[in-house]
Amino acid sequence: MTANRVHQVMDAAHRFVRSHPALKRALRPLAHLATPSLLSFRAGHISRRAYKRWIARHETITPADAAAMRADIARFPARPLLSVVMATYETPEPYLRAAIASLQAQLYAEWELCVADDHSSAPHVGRILDEIAATDPRVRVVHRPERGHISAASNSALALARGEWVVLMDHDDLLPPNALYELAAEIAAHPEARILYTDEDKIDDHGRRYSPYFKPDFDPDLLLGQNLLNHLTAYRRDLVQTLGGFREGFEGAQDHDLALRATVACGPGAVRHIPRILYHWRQQTGRRSFSESAMTRCVAMARRAIADHLAARGIAADLHPAGSLYHRIVFPLPEPAPLVSIVIPTPNQADRLRTCLDGVLNRTDYPAIEVLVTGTDPDTVALPKNMESDPRLRIIRSPNPSTPAQITNHAAAEARGDILLLLDSHIEIIAEDWLREIVSHAIRPEIGAVGCRLLHPDGRLRHGGTALGIGDIGAPLLAGARRADHGPFGVLNLLRSTGAVTTACLALRRTVWQQVGGMDATNLPTAFNDVDLCLKIRQHGLRIVWTPFAELYHHENAAPDGPGRAAPLRHEADAMAARWGDALLNDPYYSPNHAAKAADCTLADQPRRARRYRTGPTGNPQA
Repeated sequence: MTANRVHQVMDAAHRFVRSHPALKRALRPLAHLATPSLLSFRAGHISRRAYKRWIARHETITPADAAAMRADIARFPARPLLSVVMATYETPEPYLRAAIASLQAQLYAEWELCVADDHSSAPHVGRILDEIAATDPRVRVVHRPERGHISAASNSALALARGEWVVLMDHDDLLPPNALYELAAEIAAHPEARILYTDEDKIDDHGRRYSPYFKPDFDPDLLLGQNLLNHLTAYRRDLVQTLGGFREGFEGAQDHDLALRATVACGPGAVRHIPRILYHWRQQTGRRSFSESAMTRCVAMARRAIADHLAARGIAADLHPAGSLYHRIVFPLPEPAPLVSIVIPTPNQADRLRTCLDGVLNRTDYPAIEVLVTGTDPDTVALPKNMESDPRLRIIRSPNPSTPAQITNHAAAEARGDILLLLDSHIEIIAEDWLREIVSHAIRPEIGAVGCRLLHPDGRLRHGGTALGIGDIGAPLLAGARRADHGPFGVLNLLRSTGAVTTACLALRRTVWQQVGGMDATNLPTAFNDVDLCLKIRQHGLRIVWTPFAELYHHENAAPDGPGRAAPLRHEADAMAARWGDALLNDPYYSPNHAAKAADCTLADQPRRARRYRTGPTGNPQA
């Protein structure tokens, strides 16, 4: 069964379930077992019950695991001192004691705790800190004589640090016992790293963990939209000192501000992501944290930090809200706007082509386009004669017979624009500013290709970027999500990097197209050439981004199944696997903790992440 046919069946099942409310209610407890387009009511949602089971299977450290980690630590070429930086203020006694106890329980012992109390009025805070410092020489405390707020207090704690690395920890949160071990192991494996960050979850007053954030590898655009690094983050101390530490005036987003400045200073290649839950953020307690109680201020400070970051880089972009918590950056277009060559390969469906062309030519506000309608069928190619008087429209007849890849390559060679936009003839324009948004990213020198949000006609998500390694080659992320669904941690509302995007709507600079040699019409004449194109672009050090701020309807061409179609698809899938290997299996933007059977952000039965330490068949550590 082809992907088109699978979507047809899923569409029918989705409509059936939606039309029967009683059935929808009955199936709700099974939503975590099903595909998002059929049963999901919040795309990518992970229930507390499912996460609890996953923790028991994959996040429980046994005595054998602990022994193996200690044996691994003994093999480290060096054991750097990790300075954990903490600011306290009116911290409830149980939370403060629990936070420090979680640090003292670390399997990696080469750490120091640097605490600055920000002139707490509650006497127990200073008493507890002095008491613990008197019994544990790794704990160093400074009592500030006046209140300075979080940035000033964090800088006071930072001034106590002696380690090569500083690790940021809030005064009421918890670390699992392997947190510092994982940081130290990453430092040993990647001595070039200057910033480390990890996955995180939340924990309530009853010790129940929930809402895991399984993050992608470092993505500069996602960091603009949200504080991707957040918890747990470690920095080389000399990097933080060079930057002057935390900036006062950014309280509530001081950590986001530091992340923006530090990642630019060291470059993306020095930022490493550890795909493990190594931080438990205390939430849903009787005492609300600053970020909970002053959320509006925190968001405003984050936008100030982002605006300052863009200005420092000389980027005259506009900053807008993306929902209540996240941020959208509108990058400027140059004057004059670059010419965009829109390449539309045509199947034999005249009504769809008319709709597509009408939207492109008459309902798009971008000022500089040429449209290249291309194909091998003279009747189809000649179809839009009533539009041929438009000087922006050109007909490109390809040699017959030609494969889809050959047709696209032939038309691209005729393009005059600085930007190529590959567009399926089954696309329908929704809003007139779609092309401005896409081109604003395609012209950025670090970006190799751009995709956008493609919707089914009923408004459900068709394409949210391609997660690689799903099925044979890849699958669209969170396909079937409702239009209003923001996805886990805003993933469907944020500009972000992705493994690949579909050529149903893909924009790139013509120079990039020429650099990678266009589509592989020899080995991939009909399928997977979009993923191959994106992987070739990424191989040249450029990123693929997906924007939700350009939306299009995609009336998918449902190609018929048949015995003559399966063999070419299998052959091309095999060609892709042989060419790209691990690049298909290790998508940096789709967590190894997420399921690989579907790109739905559910929990993986077996996470695809390497374990740093080794245990024998009996569970005993191996040297």
